[in-house]
Amino acid sequence: MADPIGKALGSGRAGGTRLFVLFVPSVDRDGKPIEHDRWVDRALTILGTLFRGATAYPRGRGKWRDDERGGKLVTDEPTMVILYAEPKAVTPANLKRLREFPHRPGREANQGKVGIVIDGEYRGITKYDKES
Repeated sequence: MADPIGKALGSGRAGGTRLFVLFVPSVDRDGKPIEHDRWVDRALTILGTLFRGATAYPRGRGKWRDDERGGKLVTDEPTMVILYAEPKAVTPANLKRLREFPHRPGREANQGKVGIVIDGEYRGITKYDKES
């Protein structure tokens, strides 16, 4: 089957079509700074290993409402880490390995929620696995 976009751009066929976006926080749920660069590097390493690569965009500006603490707003400067994975790489084994990322900083960096978007669906994680 012809690939008109690839032909028009002079590119190969679409490879990575499964979109992943991780939000790496810069503060804990009390607003205290965390080891942000360490967590960004960890996200890039995990995603690069599992899915061939990822890109971290410069810090953004955000507010997160902590409903478990009476709706207190937490000001954050998160980094978004984005990748397009090949569908064949999104296996149960790779998802199991990816699970470590949101759970570990959630637990170790005192997060109220760690967010990940997969194919346009936001998944907020609030209950973290115990360290194994």
